[in-house]
Amino acid sequence: MPKVITLPGDGIGPEITAAAAQVLREVAPDVTLEEHALGGGAYDVYGDPFPQRTRDALSEADAVLLGTVGGAQDSPWNKLPRPQRPESGLLALRKALGCYANLRPVRVQPGLEHLSPLKPELARGVDILIVRELLGGIYFDQDRKIEGDAAYNTMRYTTPEVERVARVAFWAAEQRRGRVTSVDKANVLEVSELWRRDVQALRDRSYRGIHLNHEYVDSVAMLIVSNPSRYDVILTENLFGDILSDLAAVIPGSLGVMPSASLGDGAGLFEPIHGSAPDIAGQGVANPAAAILSAAMLLRHGLKRPDAANQVDRAVAFALRSHPTRDLGGQADTGTFTRAVLEALDTSPAVG
Repeated sequence: MPKVITLPGDGIGPEITAAAAQVLREVAPDVTLEEHALGGGAYDVYGDPFPQRTRDALSEADAVLLGTVGGAQDSPWNKLPRPQRPESGLLALRKALGCYANLRPVRVQPGLEHLSPLKPELARGVDILIVRELLGGIYFDQDRKIEGDAAYNTMRYTTPEVERVARVAFWAAEQRRGRVTSVDKANVLEVSELWRRDVQALRDRSYRGIHLNHEYVDSVAMLIVSNPSRYDVILTENLFGDILSDLAAVIPGSLGVMPSASLGDGAGLFEPIHGSAPDIAGQGVANPAAAILSAAMLLRHGLKRPDAANQVDRAVAFALRSHPTRDLGGQADTGTFTRAVLEALDTSPAVG
């Protein structure tokens, strides 16, 4: 029997995770859901944002569903030593799971083009998947230092690191429209030369059915907001992926509809990309769409149940049109939206 560990976290995390769990129980009643602590609330109880009992539970998990972590800027958690802060618990979680590939879908839901900051004709039909390398590059290399008035960080990748995340991108493209854009800065960076060489070699060796092109990161940053429909799957390293995925996140019009998955060799981690929104926590008005869509990604990538994932995706798209939440210009609260998704699971028409 598959087991999913849920980590509600802080702020609105418990509310939106509860909504996603309701949907999971409906479409996958055989799955066991087991809740554990992570983040600031975990520190308050256990003195650790990533308690040992949570670490131990991960060994039996088939997938992990995360809510949100962290508090307001003036939260006492932010005054703790860095290893004890909520965000450190999240980084430790990702490392413990070995999640090296972050999948960030950017999809403008049909009928919601008017919410995008782009013109409706540009936003219409946008469906991009950004695959970002998550455990390497300049964020993780240990060759870093501040020395007086100078400082340096080192961007470093090896061929195995490049190939393992590229395989995820090529696999995803096979399920989609068969196109991968690999993003680098090979005209000025040697590490990007290696990246481009290895991605191309892997494609030529194992994924000849995929159309691959290479683009510079500055060009992609311009085109992703001026002509986003040109992209299917975008593959890139950690730093570039961090920037491009946040840039692309504004296209659908609300972070409340943006899910993500982080995959590796073990259990995957599935979470909405938005923050903990402590200003509205406990009011029952948070948009749970991103959490529910993250549960759909869990079904697709973590439990290998694409039919159930598609069912959830369609139900959410239907509910977004029929019962929009406040961040989308509507009046639906968390419970109302969740009920609309549950009611639409077996009746929602195919969209997109």
